[in-house]
Amino acid sequence: MTIRLFKNDDAQETSEIIARTLRMCNSADYPRDYIEENILSHSPQVLIRRASEGHFYVVCDDNKIIGCGGIAGYWGSKTESIILTVFVAPEYQKKGIGAKIIETLEKDEYFLRAQRVEIPASVTACEFYKKMGYIYVNGITTPDDEGCIRLEKKCDA
Repeated sequence: MTIRLFKNDDAQETSEIIARTLRMCNSADYPRDYIEENILSHSPQVLIRRASEGHFYVVCDDNKIIGCGGIAGYWGSKTESIILTVFVAPEYQKKGIGAKIIETLEKDEYFLRAQRVEIPASVTACEFYKKMGYIYVNGITTPDDEGCIRLEKKCDA
């Protein structure tokens, strides 16, 4: 297993992994129409743009993409960052790959320079992020208008 920076050629395969993961893993927590909208917001074009706005990584098992995750400045801030688009293919979940993605993102310059890092988490992923040391923003444990629960980690930058 290797983790490397995303290349534009990875966009289609990564988008397909995200779509499959959303359909298989998030369907217990979200209605079908929400999942389908979320899939559209992770199109290959969106992933290419996201990679250009920060650092986006893919996890590969040999040459097959099995996961991804990104980090960028939070609305252009130098003191706050945001972790986005963390997904692991369903058949690879619960094997430590998600933790490896977070560890990689937490070594990235966007994390290291930040005083605070936020994650707009799905209901499905909240417990995972809490295990990684993230806490609810302002103690709010319910989804916002976008269907996300906001978690954060304060940093020593």
